[in-house]
Amino acid sequence: MQVIYFNTVLGKYLEDIESAFTEIPESRTESLQQLGDYVISALKDDRQAQLVFICTHNSRRSQFGQIWALNASQFYGIENISTFSGGTESTSFNTHAVAALERAGFSVEKLTENDENPRYIIKSGENLPAAPMYSKKYDDDANPDKDFCAILVCTDADKACPFVPGAEERILTPYDDPKAFDGTNQETNKYDERCRQIAREMFYLFRYVKSKI
Repeated sequence: MQVIYFNTVLGKYLEDIESAFTEIPESRTESLQQLGDYVISALKDDRQAQLVFICTHNSRRSQFGQIWALNASQFYGIENISTFSGGTESTSFNTHAVAALERAGFSVEKLTENDENPRYIIKSGENLPAAPMYSKKYDDDANPDKDFCAILVCTDADKACPFVPGAEERILTPYDDPKAFDGTNQETNKYDERCRQIAREMFYLFRYVKSKI
């Protein structure tokens, strides 16, 4: 198995991630374990576990979910995991969310300038594959159209998508939107708080998977 070397800052960010699992409420661990059981079932059937994180604009929370789930699976050495994200509409990958990932320790390269929906390449380490990230609808051609689990990370998307075509399973794990603090003196802290919460829960998810396979 390939040894995973995260960027130095990201590695330090994750040093105490497991000790923070106790901060996750029981109501949320139940949903995360439900998602974990989906992943375990797919892997035991020798299938790719495809996870699609969905929010309204695919600009903040669903992007966090996609990148952290991917890196949590790599951290625990779990193969055959593919992560995606989408919205009920597309806008752009919010710059405050991008900045929060940079502060966490990811390296970020912006591929397009002066674009309403810029594309980014995000890497967590030199020997790890880069993840292309941009805003898109959940049914975009870049996302799977069957055999996937839809993870609804906001209540608005939950209401807008009572049925997700092609999804084998649909799981609600809502997060508060840091957008509410845009332009305030709490902006940076709230984006970092949401970024860390989603990281913590995705790492909990994949430690659970690791313990069962």
